[in-house]
Amino acid sequence: MNSALIVEDLPEIRVWLGDVARAAFPQMRVVTAGRRDEALACVQQGKFDLALIDLGLPDGSGIDVVGALRKLQPAAFPVVVTIYDDDDHLFPALQAGAFGYLLKEQPQETLVAQLLRMTQGEPPLSPPIARRVLAHFAGASTRRNALVRELENEVSLTERETEVLQRVAKGYTLPEIAQQFGLSRHTIADYIKQIYRKLNVSSRAEAALEAARRGLVNP
Repeated sequence: MNSALIVEDLPEIRVWLGDVARAAFPQMRVVTAGRRDEALACVQQGKFDLALIDLGLPDGSGIDVVGALRKLQPAAFPVVVTIYDDDDHLFPALQAGAFGYLLKEQPQETLVAQLLRMTQGEPPLSPPIARRVLAHFAGASTRRNALVRELENEVSLTERETEVLQRVAKGYTLPEIAQQFGLSRHTIADYIKQIYRKLNVSSRAEAALEAARRGLVNP
């Protein structure tokens, strides 16, 4: 990873998050933004491999920046870094396309270690967030257990779709996956759209969780 966008309104925390990004990826070029509109302009004007995004910005929500990255730069990895650990912030961020969700209360070295997990295809999730996600899906599966069993018999992926899902979950970018299969980037993008539709997921994080559930990557 060579370039990162830091979206945070407090200057001292912007510096701290930049240090976190460089500690995880020493060659990282860091661009910072302190407001939602400024961050959206950066997304339109520059190309980023990683984005560390606060949710509570003076002129709006960082979720809008996550969504813009997902739309304009689908190969980027948007990671929320926030103080909010509740469902009202977590799940909208994941639905918007956040690849990870980290809490600011953690020490710098812990955040660095969690970002490094991305190189192995693992979404960076703070432990309380991971537990919340698991609890959410456990509760949902209890309520929909019969439906899930029925859908599991119906929702199947082709061999190629399974291979693409595995690589998405491992953190490979669209160009990297396309090169591995000798296909165009647009073809791989179509595969990913089809996979998301079949699995009823809407983000890299949800796709990675589904891949882990299917045994394609380590949970």
